[in-house]
Amino acid sequence: MAAIRSKGTYLHAQYKRIKPRRGHARAIKAVEHSIVVAIYHMLDRGQPYHDQGTDYFTHLDSPDRQAAHHLAKLRELGYQITAEPSAV
Repeated sequence: MAAIRSKGTYLHAQYKRIKPRRGHARAIKAVEHSIVVAIYHMLDRGQPYHDQGTDYFTHLDSPDRQAAHHLAKLRELGYQITAEPSAV
């Protein structure tokens, strides 16, 4: 519970992202799982915990990243694509 209450952390952002879709209990379990995985990797690699930050999930879904992903998929399908951002 302390992990989701601490503002400005990756775990708080993860809880806020999952809670509306899955509910409080499942969001807590997801955060618990992330903590266990982080502890495993810290012990396995001998490295300290590095928090990804609150904006980690917003960077995952950025428009530039989505555009690059879809353009790559079209190229895999054999299309020749040139894309320019619109002047808004």
